[in-house]
Amino acid sequence: MRSEETLRWRGAVALALFALAVGAATRVPGVLVLGVFGVAVAGYARLFTAPDPCLSVERSLSDDDPEPGDRVDVTLTVTNEGSLLPDLRVVDGVPETLSVVSGSPRLATALRAGKSASVTYTVEVIRGEHEFGSVDVVARDASGGHETRMSVATESALACVPDLPRLESFPLRAQTVQRVGRVSTSTGGSGVEFHATREYRSGDPLSRVDWKRLARDGELATIQFREERAATVVAVVDTRAQAHVADQDGTNAVEYGVEAAGGVASALLDSGDQVGVASLGPYWAWLAPGLGREHRARLEELLARDRGFSVSTPDRRFLGALVFRRLRKHLPDDAQVVFCSPLVDDDAAEYVRRLEASGHPVTVVSPDVTGADTLGQQFSRVERAVRIRSLRTAGVRVIDWRAGDSLALAVADAERGWSA
Repeated sequence: MRSEETLRWRGAVALALFALAVGAATRVPGVLVLGVFGVAVAGYARLFTAPDPCLSVERSLSDDDPEPGDRVDVTLTVTNEGSLLPDLRVVDGVPETLSVVSGSPRLATALRAGKSASVTYTVEVIRGEHEFGSVDVVARDASGGHETRMSVATESALACVPDLPRLESFPLRAQTVQRVGRVSTSTGGSGVEFHATREYRSGDPLSRVDWKRLARDGELATIQFREERAATVVAVVDTRAQAHVADQDGTNAVEYGVEAAGGVASALLDSGDQVGVASLGPYWAWLAPGLGREHRARLEELLARDRGFSVSTPDRRFLGALVFRRLRKHLPDDAQVVFCSPLVDDDAAEYVRRLEASGHPVTVVSPDVTGADTLGQQFSRVERAVRIRSLRTAGVRVIDWRAGDSLALAVADAERGWSA
């Protein structure tokens, strides 16, 4: 709590003294009266002292579990538990991540003892956890010459945890691991697609004997099929400050990246693959690959609420070498990586190359948020296209996701290109 003079009457005092001086010199009654009146007003202001407000503040939300894009009404109620407050001004601590779309979080009123006043405004919700700050209060006396400033702590939080986006399927790179699944491998076994034949060995099942070859050449051989095994995948979201760029509609590229990671995780979990997520940015976030309903719920919570995936530009320095080394250490040896990044700088492409070179097959999902209105935007678009081309030349799959299109459409277009 801080009390101070507002200096509201300083100009009036100076004017009154000037009028008195002029009136005394000229002996004009009207000027003397004006000066005396000014002095009287200034003296009136001196009769008051700064108020000592005693307030209780309550904040209520119309919806505790909204979906992205929903509008939530916030009602702030202030109760005067002390003496009369002739001039009370209140400003609610709206989270920076929420935008007020209706009403105002400000209240100005006179409040008698024991009375309450309320203000209601509406915010539009986005993914994440949004904590309201303290309520700022300014109370002035009747003259406005003294004021008291204070903050009233009122804990409130609005959490928006959307379900993972729906994506029917996501194409993965071929790999060899130890669990039965849907990813084709380079080894033969007991799958469903023909791979090769080898000499018959004692104990081979009769169902895999190549009877046509036996009838034709009289040689016993065993058919091998291409095995399909489950994948281990980690969706890595680029959350560095460089990735916090917006498209023409104002949607942050990190928000697109989180949506892509959620869609990929949803599709792969439905297919029986193990999926984890990580944040490549100043705030580290990690969830090891896993399966099941509980793992899906943890993944949803992490993507929605962890500050590592926040759309707010990070205020911490990014130590690239340290964070990348930490990511490499956490990645399972057989993990594929789905790297979600707008590819706005060369460092993003370099991280992809280093992951690929370390034995982790990488698929890039890159939301295109570049514009074409200015020369700078056009240049940025060309640079991004060069990065994508260089990654594809290096054997990395890149899904170029144009902002405004659905992720499913971008995946389908890319998959047709890979199979052509």
